[in-house]
Amino acid sequence: MPTESFTETEMLLYWNKYAQRLGDKGYKIMESLLLINDPKLNGTSITIELPNEGSKLDFEKELNGLLGHLKGHLHNHDITIEVIVNESVESKRNFNDQDRYNRLLEINPNIELLRTTFGLDLDA
Repeated sequence: MPTESFTETEMLLYWNKYAQRLGDKGYKIMESLLLINDPKLNGTSITIELPNEGSKLDFEKELNGLLGHLKGHLHNHDITIEVIVNESVESKRNFNDQDRYNRLLEINPNIELLRTTFGLDLDA
């Protein structure tokens, strides 16, 4: 079995391609679990942090497919994946309308111009 070396960047590339392929097939939950945060590479061991046990169980259902994909594309059959549950991992999502508006305002300051021109209000 091949055991070529690879970088974390190469691993992330194929990891993200696999997630995208799952998303294209309609497996959106699995796609989001794979993309929840970037996995870390230590030699041939890949570590991913998930927010809860349920996520870990769902992730492990797809583990063999992901391992096969990575081993094949990276030409290394020593790759292992370790799943760590870290319930203190905070989601980077915005929760209320004001937070979402502030995030959009960071991305595009012209949003404020639209809001004032059309008299839009977040309370409505």
